[in-house]
Amino acid sequence: MKAKELDKKFDEGEDITSYLDVTKARRPEQEQKRVNVDFPLWMIHSLDKEARRLGVPRQSIIKVWVAERLEKAS
Repeated sequence: MKAKELDKKFDEGEDITSYLDVTKARRPEQEQKRVNVDFPLWMIHSLDKEARRLGVPRQSIIKVWVAERLEKAS
């Protein structure tokens, strides 16, 4: 199918997912890379307390807080 045809189907609200090969799809700048960070024990306890309060894993708290700080700094 030509790009013009696909664009037309999309613009008309047709479901085009069957025409897409998403096996190699990726989200730019969203790839994951593991890092190790050492925190003092008191920080771990505070992070765990907040994570329990919110019902989320510790890692989620850390990611959100770091992201918020980075957005502020930009």
